[in-house]
Amino acid sequence: MTIISDHWKDYRCLSSGDGEKLEKWGNIILRRPDPQIIWSKSNNSLWNSWDAFYHRSNKGGGNWEFRKKLPESWTINYKNLKFKVSPTNFKHTGIFPEQAVNWDYIIDKISKINKKEIRVLNLFAYTGCATIAASLAGASEVVHVDASRGMVEWAKENRDLNGLSNHKIRFIVDDVIKFLEREKRRGRTYHAIIMDPPSYGRGPNGEVWKLENNLKELLEKARDVLDDDFSFLLINSYTTGISPISLQNILSLTFRNYSVETGEIGLPIEENSLILPCGIYGRVTKN
Repeated sequence: MTIISDHWKDYRCLSSGDGEKLEKWGNIILRRPDPQIIWSKSNNSLWNSWDAFYHRSNKGGGNWEFRKKLPESWTINYKNLKFKVSPTNFKHTGIFPEQAVNWDYIIDKISKINKKEIRVLNLFAYTGCATIAASLAGASEVVHVDASRGMVEWAKENRDLNGLSNHKIRFIVDDVIKFLEREKRRGRTYHAIIMDPPSYGRGPNGEVWKLENNLKELLEKARDVLDDDFSFLLINSYTTGISPISLQNILSLTFRNYSVETGEIGLPIEENSLILPCGIYGRVTKN
């Protein structure tokens, strides 16, 4: 199944081609590389309308070229959610707009849980968009875990933008696997687990992470802290070597006797009604 994030008003993918995409974030147009875009670019004048252009370097990384002075950051809305946007030196903006379909899923599932206490765990939680969605939907506690202190601070800004400073959100800078092991020893369980593991990375103490090698262990340790009466586990991946079928297989074997759904996530491209592929998802629920 392919699900399309097509309910945005403050974000639009205007055009795409030759490894690039042209996007409108609020009233600011960014031009960024995207390796999934293997089709040809149109020759329309849109491509010259950018306010900031991220140039990829042959030596790795890259840099922004600004046509006009932009604010250091600005805010965009998705429905009743608010998020800080800021062009980073590694081309990202703090938001993956295709994830809106997962925010909708999180909000729908949590709002239907008939419990006073709803504990949600968000792993590799980045700038906290899913954390905000879960808290606004009615989670009594959200535990937000990421190895990057800078991303956790950004997530706190998103919490405050949404007026959630009085909600119970625990922000933790830690290696996810070690955190899950400690939670199991403490006997802590969660009614929902959200995870967006990177393809490759390092933990705060230099731990090496590679999704193809670590996914089985990650899922097993997440299973250990799922409450018996859990609602869902949601995983997102941008790792090109893992297909929806591969994810379906490992989820089905790890979570036997539960319902598993996997598929692709996409964004609509305004110019020609194409779909921009943006990774895969997996959802585990009770039958």
